[in-house]
Amino acid sequence: MRALSSSKSKESSMKEEMEDNQEFELKDQDAIDSKYRMIILAAQRSKQIQQGATVRVDADGRKHKPTRIALKEIEGKKVPFDTLVD
Repeated sequence: MRALSSSKSKESSMKEEMEDNQEFELKDQDAIDSKYRMIILAAQRSKQIQQGATVRVDADGRKHKPTRIALKEIEGKKVPFDTLVD
C-alpha cells in the first residue's frame, strides 16, 4: 500500500509541476524519438481500444490483441500525439 500511495503522490506532484511550468513547446508528431516513447504511446492507445475506442486500421479485434492493433495504428500514423519539450 505504501508504494502505491507514494507513486500517486509523485504523479500529483508531476502534474502540479507541469501546470506551474507553462513554458514548453510541442514536438512534431512524425518523430518518435525512442522505443520507450513508442511503447508508452502503444500502451495508452491499447487501453483506449480495450475501453471501446474505434479502431483506426483494418484489423479484426477477435484475431488481434489490442496492443498489436495499437502498434499498427502508430505505424500507420493514425494516432495523433504531442510531446512536451522543455
